[in-house]
Amino acid sequence: MPLGQRAGDKSESRYCGVEVLDFPAGEELPAVLSHSLSSSFDFLLAPLVDPDYRPTPGSVLPVAASDLVLGPAQWSSHIVGKISEWIDLDAEDEQLRLDSETTLKQEIAWASHLSLQACVLPPPKRSSCANYARVVNHILQGLTNLQLWLRIPLEKSEPMDEDHDGAKDNSNMEHTAIYELTRAVAFLTNARGYPCLSKRHQKLLTGFFNHSVQVIISGRSNHNVSQGGVLSGDENHTEDTAVRHALSPYLDYIAYIYQRMDPLPEQERFEINYRDFLQSPLQPLMDNLEAQTYETFEKDTVKYTQYQRAIAKALVDRVSDDDVSTTKTVLMVVGAGRGPLVRASLQAAEETGRKLKVYAVEKNPNAVITLHSLIKLEGWESLVTIISSDMRCWDAPEKADILVSELLGSFGDNELSPECLDGAQRFLKPDGISIPSSYTSFIEPITASKLHNDIKAHKDIAHFETAYVVKLHRIARLAPTQSVFTFDHPNPSPNASNQRYTRLKFEIPQETGSCLVHGFAGYFDAVLYKDVHLGIEPNTATPNMFSWFPIFFPLRKPIYVPSKTPIEVHFWRCCGATKVWYEWAVTAPSPSPIHNSNGRSYWVGL
Repeated sequence: MPLGQRAGDKSESRYCGVEVLDFPAGEELPAVLSHSLSSSFDFLLAPLVDPDYRPTPGSVLPVAASDLVLGPAQWSSHIVGKISEWIDLDAEDEQLRLDSETTLKQEIAWASHLSLQACVLPPPKRSSCANYARVVNHILQGLTNLQLWLRIPLEKSEPMDEDHDGAKDNSNMEHTAIYELTRAVAFLTNARGYPCLSKRHQKLLTGFFNHSVQVIISGRSNHNVSQGGVLSGDENHTEDTAVRHALSPYLDYIAYIYQRMDPLPEQERFEINYRDFLQSPLQPLMDNLEAQTYETFEKDTVKYTQYQRAIAKALVDRVSDDDVSTTKTVLMVVGAGRGPLVRASLQAAEETGRKLKVYAVEKNPNAVITLHSLIKLEGWESLVTIISSDMRCWDAPEKADILVSELLGSFGDNELSPECLDGAQRFLKPDGISIPSSYTSFIEPITASKLHNDIKAHKDIAHFETAYVVKLHRIARLAPTQSVFTFDHPNPSPNASNQRYTRLKFEIPQETGSCLVHGFAGYFDAVLYKDVHLGIEPNTATPNMFSWFPIFFPLRKPIYVPSKTPIEVHFWRCCGATKVWYEWAVTAPSPSPIHNSNGRSYWVGL
């Protein structure tokens, strides 16, 4: 059975298997499987071939069991194949290397014949493993459903802290974890005599759970837990199916770790289906948004609460308490959509006791229809004037005290907020207030192999020169974010260009070691008014807000960064008569091409 269901997480279940240490020949495999399943393990990691086998001409592969001893569903659902550990694909001995290649291909072929979902490969025997990579790559090109799992030692160079929650180390604890595997000898013993993990191992394991990994418990029991039916040290006991597996206490503890994880917050529950899914950014000026898009954005109550706070502060600063009864503030919502900012503005006026006259400017004729219905439904006819026009073309009958907009994209300016607000600020009073008043974009280098492979599948350059909106999940952040471009409103120099250029140098922390950079994650932070801000930059992100996912700028070819080596990247924001686009390039530690030159692959239309 699965480890349990984490509240709010409807994604892939987490399962726990157990490794068979002894070669289960013939009819033993069904009994071992039955015993393990009855003890609540989900699958077996079992050898497929006799470990003493070496290929010889005309020999028959000595498999662990015929494909007839288990049903097809049992093979595919409950068995993970364990490839022979003696295989050394980079051996200096040529015969051993050739035997290793032959045996690996034979075992993978047998696993495919059994319809197994996965096989666990032994780790490379040495740091130089070019032939290992070549052989595995060849095998992967011929596979369809079979997954290959690789054991990766995560060795620590410093001793573990004494952070065991009162546990005593009664074994020779191994400071090595395996990506999908937890060894029984890595467990400590708590005060009650039960197995437990150090805090660091717990943190490592919960981090893996967040990425949908499965767990395999390996080794022999080091804990004589007093409970009915547990036979210590006899992992493959098969005579009495009522007897629990000797490693069941370890399974119970792993399940306990998973089940006690905090429930997913509301924001994560909303975003879970979008994880690592590449989306093209909106074209808000070229295209009219659909009702479903508006509805998604309007559900983000946190965003509109922040806007209401900012508008309330601006109204109080604009009109003193002495002038409340005689002064009416003119507020223009540019890009009003279906009216959420109109509502936030009127609620802010009611909250502060200020009089308000609202102009709602919207270019989408379909959204204007909804706006008229909303105004009539709420009885706001005397307070709100609807303008069906592009803000850049409208001639306002009077100047505004406050200009409110929600034109921000995932990178701040990537949905052309600067161009729109520059065109609209002509009907703002000289001392008028813009909400937002400024916004800054940020980037950071990331490792994102899944995103890279998804883009690579398109087999063209254009997709590598496109910026994507994506809920980042299976990535590694390699350095702290740095600011890229900043825009202020109202713009004190209305004729100034919105073109930008910056060069940034990222220092990779020493503990990160060498890494592979697949691209740059982009964020923004906006100052709505004074101390009220809104953004997705990781260090200052507005909690529980889901209107924006980060933006991802990919690299056509991943950049290898040696340890202690900085990354230098250049970003351009370019403006033409009909479009705005970004260009980017890495110059250190090795140069990349300039991506999206002249906006040939990706742009935002004016």
